[in-house]
Amino acid sequence: MAPFTVLHVCMGNICRSPMAERLLALAVTEQAGPVGADLVLSHSAGTGGWHEGEEMNPPAARQVRSRGGSPDDFSARKLRAEHIESADLILTATADQYDYVVALRPDAADRTFVLGEFGRLLPSVDLTRLPAADRTPDAVYTRGVALVAAVAAARNGEPAQAKDDLDDPWGRGDQVFARVADEIQSTVHPLTAVLLPPPA
Repeated sequence: MAPFTVLHVCMGNICRSPMAERLLALAVTEQAGPVGADLVLSHSAGTGGWHEGEEMNPPAARQVRSRGGSPDDFSARKLRAEHIESADLILTATADQYDYVVALRPDAADRTFVLGEFGRLLPSVDLTRLPAADRTPDAVYTRGVALVAAVAAARNGEPAQAKDDLDDPWGRGDQVFARVADEIQSTVHPLTAVLLPPPA
């Protein structure tokens, strides 16, 4: 069984989506230890290919590192249909990028969300109705797919709200990057807590 796969999408894939990729991976490792990488795959791409092959933007890398994560070995890439196809959950930085993903793959609409939208809707899900949490690939995958379906049902066809978008911090200094990283963590931490059981 493949790990539950989360794809993060922004515009250039050097600021917001790389931070989300690595901060989710960090949260999973903190929750589950080294086996976390076998349970949840967190990766990212950008709607544009201008920065393809570049490393993470330095202030984004500083935020990841300062929170205990690693920006090492990151390489920006352009979003492709196969990335969407293989993802169980797609989290975009903005509603515009949600539209881009769904235009590329209309069948991905029910597993694609603006990151802030997913975080806003997550508390409305009745977690007792999800499959049991366990630290096995099968259990995490099954629970994750059910969670995504439950959040899509909670969305009830309503569009994302303007406040759900992540600001583009590019060129705006460490304070803005820190705020965006905080907003990312306010979604990826609860997501991780739902996907994975707490330590024994």
